Amino acid sequence: MEIYKAFLLLFLSFLHITIAKNSHENKPFSLSFPLTTTPLLSQNFSTKSIFQSSKAMTRIPSLSYKSNFKYSMALIVTLPIGTPPQNQEMVLDTGSQLSWIQCDKKTPKKPPPTTSFDPSLSSSFSALPCNHPLCKPRIPDFTLPTSCDQNRLCHYSYFYADGTLAEGNLVREKFTFSNSQITPPLILGCATESSDDKGILGMNLGRFSFASQAKVQKFSYCVPSRQGNLLPSGTFYLGQNPNSHMFQYINLLTFPQSQRMPNLDPLAYTIGMVGINIGGKRLNISERVFRPNAGGSGQTMIDSGTQYTFLVEEAYNKVREEIIKLVGSKLKKGYVYGGSLDMCFDTINSVQVGQLIGDMTLEFENRVEIMINKEKMLDDVGGGVHCIGIGRSDSLGIASNIIGNFHQQNLWVEFDLSNRRVGFGKAECK
Repeated sequence: MEIYKAFLLLFLSFLHITIAKNSHENKPFSLSFPLTTTPLLSQNFSTKSIFQSSKAMTRIPSLSYKSNFKYSMALIVTLPIGTPPQNQEMVLDTGSQLSWIQCDKKTPKKPPPTTSFDPSLSSSFSALPCNHPLCKPRIPDFTLPTSCDQNRLCHYSYFYADGTLAEGNLVREKFTFSNSQITPPLILGCATESSDDKGILGMNLGRFSFASQAKVQKFSYCVPSRQGNLLPSGTFYLGQNPNSHMFQYINLLTFPQSQRMPNLDPLAYTIGMVGINIGGKRLNISERVFRPNAGGSGQTMIDSGTQYTFLVEEAYNKVREEIIKLVGSKLKKGYVYGGSLDMCFDTINSVQVGQLIGDMTLEFENRVEIMINKEKMLDDVGGGVHCIGIGRSDSLGIASNIIGNFHQQNLWVEFDLSNRRVGFGKAECK
């Protein structure tokens, strides 16, 4: 653990939070930090260049695809990959860049995951050789550690602070949504060593995310309400969403090239948060707490791949102070769930606690709000305990505000890349 702590401190400027891919199992939640070996920012990089490329997307025919996904602690989409297509389960992650799938290693010692991809069955599959430019990165916004394997193919490794590992080869493969909707070969990771049985669909603003490579103009999802141990289904759109007429939009924040902010993730979906309201009372939190400072701390991002919501110290302390006022006597003292959630209660008190706290509202620019119903303030974490789904960012070793998928339940969330904005719409997600 001491080694990982040292890594976290050393590489804080380019760590990304993703939910552990074993979240489909009945285990405590965890957050994983891929450790990279090169800085995220360089003199050749600018957020502006990403947005310029997103403008060009409006001139390219966009995908139009609808599917359902399973929701446990992650949004698990199933996408058709290869020729002919093989269905692959992937965690929808708006906070990371590289998409990767589970690949069949064909070893008798260990059976592959049931949904693993078999490259030998796809005519459009190809592996990236060592001399490919991506295998010698130091590409400004793609910092994945790569090497050359014994077969002269490009090998990648994702190491996580919780001890898990995903590694394999970088490859090119098509997504085959229909006979008329087939992407060109996209760069993916083909994992042959992983403790997880699902891949990742990277959807951030990076040039090598699925959204960028497939020239997606917009995508959206509706996270359903948790239903105990059942896996409810949500809806996922690539392209136009017929419900978008009711969405309220917030422009993405942009950052000039001259700004060098080591704690900022320039590839995240960063929006302008302005305040938090609990039980009808607006907390006394300065708006500056929700904006990046000179070092990038305070960024507020929407992340489908993080389970809970995390706030920087000043904002978290105000939230906790208010909740202690309302229900402090019922707090499970000395209990911290997953190393991050410390506002927890015995199950017998959970309904009453929610009633006493009331609804919580996250307030954004343009008078856009995300209202969290009092019944959804607490999450059942097992063992007869419910916790408020908000933690300290410091407990993760980061300095950002992150709105996770737990607080996106019964909400349409649309990422409109061509217009550089994020939209929200209330819904009964099914």
